[in-house]
Amino acid sequence: MKIKNYLPLVTLAMMTLAGCNGKPTMTSGLNLANMDTTAAPGTDFYQYACGGWIKAHPLTDEYARFGTFDQLGENNRKQLHDLIVGLASEEHDPGTIEQKIGDLYNIVMDSVRLNNEGFEPVRTDMDAIRLLNDKSQILPLVDLMMMKGVPCYFGTYVSTDMMDSKSNIVGLCQGGITLGEKEYYLDNDDNTKAIREKYKEYIVNMFKLFGVDEFHANWNMEAVMEIETRLAKVALSAVELRNPMNSYHKMTLDELKKEVPTINWDAHFNALGITGLKELSLDHPAAIKEAAKIIDEVDIDKQKAYMTWHLINEAGGYLSDDIRAESFNFFGRVMSGRQQESPRWKRAVSAVNSFLGEAVGQMYVKQYFPAEAKDRMVALVKNLQGALKERIQEQDWMSDSTKQKAIEKLDAFYVKVGYPDKWTDYTDLIIDKEASYWVNAQRASAFAWRKMVADNYNKPVDRDKWQMTPQTVNAYYNPTTNEICFPAGILQPPFFDMNADDAFNYGAIGVVIGHEMTHGFDDQGRQFNKDGNFADWWGAEDAEKFKTRTQVMVDFFNNINVLPDLKANGQLTLGENIADHGGLNIAFQAFKNATKDAPLGVVDGFTPEQRFFLAYSNVWASNIRDEEIRNLTKSDPHSLGRWRVNGALPHIDAWYEAFNITENDPLFIPKDKRLNIW
Repeated sequence: MKIKNYLPLVTLAMMTLAGCNGKPTMTSGLNLANMDTTAAPGTDFYQYACGGWIKAHPLTDEYARFGTFDQLGENNRKQLHDLIVGLASEEHDPGTIEQKIGDLYNIVMDSVRLNNEGFEPVRTDMDAIRLLNDKSQILPLVDLMMMKGVPCYFGTYVSTDMMDSKSNIVGLCQGGITLGEKEYYLDNDDNTKAIREKYKEYIVNMFKLFGVDEFHANWNMEAVMEIETRLAKVALSAVELRNPMNSYHKMTLDELKKEVPTINWDAHFNALGITGLKELSLDHPAAIKEAAKIIDEVDIDKQKAYMTWHLINEAGGYLSDDIRAESFNFFGRVMSGRQQESPRWKRAVSAVNSFLGEAVGQMYVKQYFPAEAKDRMVALVKNLQGALKERIQEQDWMSDSTKQKAIEKLDAFYVKVGYPDKWTDYTDLIIDKEASYWVNAQRASAFAWRKMVADNYNKPVDRDKWQMTPQTVNAYYNPTTNEICFPAGILQPPFFDMNADDAFNYGAIGVVIGHEMTHGFDDQGRQFNKDGNFADWWGAEDAEKFKTRTQVMVDFFNNINVLPDLKANGQLTLGENIADHGGLNIAFQAFKNATKDAPLGVVDGFTPEQRFFLAYSNVWASNIRDEEIRNLTKSDPHSLGRWRVNGALPHIDAWYEAFNITENDPLFIPKDKRLNIW
């Protein structure tokens, strides 16, 4: 559960705007059919801007949420499918990347073989757990399972030291709970209790599918719930994890041995390939201490049930259709409301993407991402940086010294666009068509583990390493490297239209690029300096003013009803809400700068300013199930799409002017009650 501050679901696009090259454009870029003009902008702007799209794209059984991101994702997946199927239909020399991609795809597609195998591919792993007869044997097996993709009890990783951003550090972090968020184990509202009961049923059903009788399946379930509930009680919540200092406690290995003496730490780290360790971060002390107590004190048969559960739950997606169906029934239907699993070809493409992501990425960018697009995107980012610099200088609540340091950080942004300059070498990853899907998945996990240790342990931080593959429909800001990254997968229509004018493109692509930049100055990002170190570079009064101002957004979102009986979590979503706010202000200013010498006129009945906000809103058009709303409200730091419009725009002064919003409109917020930052 290492928090890397990746920021998913942030839109970007691939070409520069017309205002950057001086060429006029002829279209508005808007699809008027996306709108519902029967809705009043000041009552429900989301419905006004997106109602037509929402009606035209009802949820299919495959999706819990479907929006414009998913549209682009489907397009990218079809493109990847065409590339992969071509390789899968041919024979290739053993060990080549073409052989690995093609064979892996065919392994996943071979439903007859998977169904004939049943749970047989996991039997050896289950037997290894069953044969444990002493607690001293638990951790060595847990270490092996973790390297092969089955974590239990707690996590270990090697990544950037946030206090010394040029160096990597080994960390120990909380983990070991299947449902991810501690509230699923501890809250007692009716909806959470219902999910917990369904989770228990799922555990029992899965054990039975793996050959365990009814009595022992229920006994195993009780053991799993006992251990996972203990781990949940001491785990930090999603909100607590947003504070970087809650996940960092640097100490020597000798100090760790005194803090948590019942675990053989030398054996643990040596087994993971981390030899000669001197110091580390005990990220979550309470969680690691509780895990050590469980290993030391809990009956070994209960721990064997817990370890077996994590094994079969993780393996479920790599086995026969009946086992997959049981897994989908819980995680798909119960947790998110999906009614139908994705077709097998999509799952096969996802597997290749997961195991061999950058190998596929190389083919993807060669086929679908023109070289000139990268240069144009870099130029656009610089344009938005200039607007953010202006915004920083205009803030009357910041001291000059803090402004100067903020601008230094902005100037130091490391911008990544399209694809990495150096690619992952998959030579050591063996994909064997004679082996089961599960065995190949374990090999891929072990390869990833070895690579993480080899690349990071006792090595300086590699700033050129990417945290996403080029074909990913996403983007991120990483505070420890002070970088913003825009993969090729999202740098394309419908998020940018090269035939549309600046009003549309700044509203869509411009806002989301500004969003990523603002993450460097949100409630988390602002705590890191230009070099990526966790350091206080703020004047004391400036920091307090920032907290006071951003509390406005916390309180505002805490009062939003996402369902009749459920409110949004303003603290969990604060960083993303600040980034939306900043992105809107930055992009609008950049838009005005770009068009000041050649103002745009009314097109399709809308002023340039109106088209800007309509384009932004269309980015977040989506349909979503109630189950997924509940799930995301507990776990996702991003606000729901509706509230990234109806929650964000009422804090933007220019939106009021564009649509003549007055105090008589339900979305109206008095000016002195609006967030005013960046």
